[in-house]
Amino acid sequence: MDGTFNENDLSRVVEADRAHIWHHLIQHKPFETNDPRIIVEGKGMRVWDQKGKEHLDAVSGGVWTVNVGYGRESICKAVYDQLMKLCYFANTAGSIPGSIFAEMLIDKMPGMSRVYYTNSGSEANEKAFKLVRQIAHKRYGGKKTKILYRDRDYHGSTLATMSAGGQDERTAQYGPFAPDFVRVPHCMEYRKHELDGAPEENFGVWAADQIEEIILREGPDTVGALCLEPVTAGGGVIEAPEGYWQRVQEICKKYDVLLHIDEVVCGVGRTGTWFGYQQYGIKPDFVTMAKGVASGYAAIACMVTTEEVFDMFKDDAADPMSYFRDISTFGGCTAGPAAAVENMRIIQDENLLQNCTDMGDRMLGNLQALMEKHKVIGDVRGKGLFLGAELVADRATKEPMDEKRVQAVVADCMAQGVIIGATNRSIPSRNNTLCFSPALIATADDIDQITDAVDGALGRVFG
Repeated sequence: MDGTFNENDLSRVVEADRAHIWHHLIQHKPFETNDPRIIVEGKGMRVWDQKGKEHLDAVSGGVWTVNVGYGRESICKAVYDQLMKLCYFANTAGSIPGSIFAEMLIDKMPGMSRVYYTNSGSEANEKAFKLVRQIAHKRYGGKKTKILYRDRDYHGSTLATMSAGGQDERTAQYGPFAPDFVRVPHCMEYRKHELDGAPEENFGVWAADQIEEIILREGPDTVGALCLEPVTAGGGVIEAPEGYWQRVQEICKKYDVLLHIDEVVCGVGRTGTWFGYQQYGIKPDFVTMAKGVASGYAAIACMVTTEEVFDMFKDDAADPMSYFRDISTFGGCTAGPAAAVENMRIIQDENLLQNCTDMGDRMLGNLQALMEKHKVIGDVRGKGLFLGAELVADRATKEPMDEKRVQAVVADCMAQGVIIGATNRSIPSRNNTLCFSPALIATADDIDQITDAVDGALGRVFG
């Protein structure tokens, strides 16, 4: 092959993929006898594969990204126009779209002040980790370097972010990891029986109190930050119970611990507010984001901080080591913020936050109705258009459903032309949650088609 083949020659595209592409999160052995899937086109909520089959996408690009749907001409035009004017300059200097989007973003985040552009969600989180470590040296004599993270949460695929990885199958075989990352318990009420000492009532407060106990165990003078997802994503779509977030905020203030909220999945509308943390009235010190920032039309991620954090690095002293000595090469690409500006305008002008809330309520209701019908659904949970249905072998004991049977439901929906997700290679023996994150443009008919597909799949897989 010389690279000059016609894009319409899809059989050749498939062979090029089979011969040369290393896909994400997939075992490639089956491709020796089966064709890899090629997604050729997308429009609105739907995508088409190389065989021309249409699929309703209930996971926004497979990994919770395409928030405003496929085929948005205005975003594509904004990116094109910007690239023709200026494609890139290192973020040691500013750019027009970078400044405009930063102002738009901060307007949606009261209490936050500064935007640091970077390459990916993993890297955005790692920037925050570096800041915590540098603050420890600048202000605390090298102490307060420890970063707490939560069981079942996920923060990225770099070695540092895997060091804060609460999903043991994601981190297996990749150690040893960076020191001074300390795990705290999950806050999943449905599985509180698996936590020693968990009470029947006020579980949210109890789960937060476990964080305080760990801070006291490690030593408050050694703990610099706490990193949490507002809604745990790949660990099972877990919303914290009542009382949790208020108590977390109190604990962080009490022990001078910086609060880092990882909004890589929930950010920019997924839960029905601009950011997931805004559902709970908390005030973070760092907010990281990526996927929905530009809905996948260009690569962009951000680490956002308060002015108080920023001022720790704004130093007139002669010490050349005092500022944040960091760079992300593609944080200087202008396509990302150009796309993000138009993405945010679409969400505002089309009232997609309200649609997310309305359609999320509809989907939650549909899933709850399926729970009444199918005894294999043990729990339904989530926020906005970010929902999960946990499958169990026994409702009384909450024994998790076998992962192969969960994946059989996903495969059945795919055969029906509906793409859903499921926890996969994340939590040992707990990869049993069906995951849904349709685009914020979803209609009632779209929602009903998704849950009808799940209904049919459950009936066929479990009889």
